[in-house]
Amino acid sequence: MADKLLAGHAIRRLRRGAGLTQVALAAALDISPSYLNLIERNQRPLSAGLMLRLAERFDFDPRTLGADEPGGGMDGLRRRLGDPLFADLAIDRTEIEEWLAAAPRGAEAFARAFDRATEREGGASASEVAPVAMVRREIERWRNYFADLDAQAEELADELRLSSGDLYGAIAERLRVKHQFAIRILPADVMPDRVRRLDLHARQLQISEMLDGASRCFQVAYLLGDLEAISEINALVAGAALADRTAERLFRRHLTGYFAAALMMPYARFLRACESSGYDLLLLQRRFNAGFEQVAHRLTTLQRVGSRGLPFFMLRIDRAGQVSKRYAGASASLLVEAEGRCPLWDVHAAFGRPGEIVRQLVSLPDGDRWFTVARTVAAQGAALQGGRAMFSVALGLKAEFAAPLLAARGLDLIKGEAQAVGPGCTSCERELCAQRSAPPRGRALRFNDRERGLSPFTFASD
Repeated sequence: MADKLLAGHAIRRLRRGAGLTQVALAAALDISPSYLNLIERNQRPLSAGLMLRLAERFDFDPRTLGADEPGGGMDGLRRRLGDPLFADLAIDRTEIEEWLAAAPRGAEAFARAFDRATEREGGASASEVAPVAMVRREIERWRNYFADLDAQAEELADELRLSSGDLYGAIAERLRVKHQFAIRILPADVMPDRVRRLDLHARQLQISEMLDGASRCFQVAYLLGDLEAISEINALVAGAALADRTAERLFRRHLTGYFAAALMMPYARFLRACESSGYDLLLLQRRFNAGFEQVAHRLTTLQRVGSRGLPFFMLRIDRAGQVSKRYAGASASLLVEAEGRCPLWDVHAAFGRPGEIVRQLVSLPDGDRWFTVARTVAAQGAALQGGRAMFSVALGLKAEFAAPLLAARGLDLIKGEAQAVGPGCTSCERELCAQRSAPPRGRALRFNDRERGLSPFTFASD
């Protein structure tokens, strides 16, 4: 948590939602009404002790307070102000803090106007088409946690466990008995360009033999979710009010996949396994018969009130650095939000060490430290066309939260050496970087014919 957290907007909303006056809440928190008034007006930061007392009273995750601030708070405004349009203004953290304190509604108005303009122009970044960007914003609005779907999947998983210890077999039997669907595994030469096909006429779910066990289980769970969670999924899609048919279908696909993953990795059992094993990724894969990417995605969804997991983000890139999945979860990191990526971040190095988990402690330009792990995953069924499709999947969380991780053992997360990385060269303002490939946008280049620094680009810092 940041040393100085201004969360007056969020606290005011919590108090009013509980029907309390400032005097009543101040008494419950053992502070003076005048001090609470200053906090709500963002004239005093929230202390760690007071944050914990608020969390106990209202049963929420204190790490989410920043996102409840106007415009998503410091992190949300910094992400928007990182757009190239504002590069020449050099707006620093102090100015944003002063803006939030002095004009929180103005900050919220700016955030809404920026998001609306971005949507009209085709997405949050140049790398995302408009429907994808629209769906991603909706997912992040929910913090990639859909309580109703999770609860239904968990209840169904418990029911299926009673009938069989083999989840795949139990789902296949339920599909056969309750929905009259059969599962058929077909040879690769019969389905040369598909990994799954739903034949409604024959009432068959046809799956390629090229899929591994975890992917086969996911596909049958996906069909079961499409059949049994349809009401909840329809309600979420309708509530999103997406103005694009393609975005609606993408969101529906995400929600159905979410249900399938929650069925394979039921919330309470999965979280217990995470905490008891130190978030041992290999153990979680084995215990829940899931792939690395499935486990990584599931870790970003553990946001149940009163039973939260660690605040991970997930990113998936290809060899060219293009992003095909990004889930911020409860994190707000430039590592996942930035349009570009730093070559010094080992999410790229994972391609040279296929199948191996690569860990790294990194430091961002704002001083935030993050612990990340990355591993390659092969696209399921890629061999059907003789391809070598491979991705690198990265998981990360703030270093201050990473102590429970098995993968982080032996590292000094707070004071140990961390690799300095940035949000991609054109958005990064680190001056002494031998890896730099381009100057930051909005910075004038400086030239000295008698000297040559580490980087070919020397630029004005102001």
